Amino acid sequence: MRPFLKSSVLRLAVLLALTIWSCKPQQPIARILAEFHNPNSSYVMVAAHRAAHNGYPENSLPAIRHAIGLGVDIIELDVKVTTDSVVVINHDRTIDRTTNGTGDPEAYAWKELQQFRLEMPDGTLTNERIATFEEALLLVKGKAMIDIDIKTSHLKPIVDVITQTDTWDHIFFFDNDYLALQEVRDRQPDAMLMPRAYSYQMADSALLLFKPPVVHIDHSFYTEEVCQLIQNQGARIWLNALGTQDSIMRSGSLQKALDNLLKYQANIIQTDEPELLIPALEAIGRRTSGKQ
Repeated sequence: MRPFLKSSVLRLAVLLALTIWSCKPQQPIARILAEFHNPNSSYVMVAAHRAAHNGYPENSLPAIRHAIGLGVDIIELDVKVTTDSVVVINHDRTIDRTTNGTGDPEAYAWKELQQFRLEMPDGTLTNERIATFEEALLLVKGKAMIDIDIKTSHLKPIVDVITQTDTWDHIFFFDNDYLALQEVRDRQPDAMLMPRAYSYQMADSALLLFKPPVVHIDHSFYTEEVCQLIQNQGARIWLNALGTQDSIMRSGSLQKALDNLLKYQANIIQTDEPELLIPALEAIGRRTSGKQ
């Protein structure tokens, strides 16, 4: 083959390879992070409370897999730390409600916790054990974000696991204790935080203190004024459907729940019913990227 033909063929091959590479679908996390950092998007992010636990034990690996399968953007998990510094997933002060064991999980070593099994809400015993935070991170990595609800004063082991799994861009920390959030920032200056606010004034303070990508607000002061304040500072607005709005969805009044939740442009909704909320948002075009 003549040299110029060889060169032309090579250029064509390179262009074809680049075209094929550029057409490969992005990892879900790339799209999710782009939305998370765009507070002016019309896309409403869905957070699965304690993972998608309908039919699964809460805060369990199967519930996390189910959440990923549903296409949730954010998985909310609660973390504790054992006596030997293993970070585990558990919500309550004790393991009494969620396992066949009793007592404070932070009073056990990791191997001791493994003797217990997770239970369903009705008390049905499963074969699932309390999961480590590392297992959860490796399962979620590349597929969704994680909202860490801080349920412990032992923050260093949590920071270490995130660093070891290289998932800092997937993670943000939630608390109403601003000292705890500041400790996270002291340990990891680039850590993303979600402060909880209980008033316009507290939301304003949280924005000044942390410059967070998202602020957690409650229905008691879910107003246009508060939401404009948050969005004007480049943050998303987190609102819970837990309780009342989830119950409305379960009753079949999906549009009523959406009207309540989206009234003032809240754009991250945490729910126990992602199976209902995601298709309801899709049906009204609020799971598509674009400005409001």
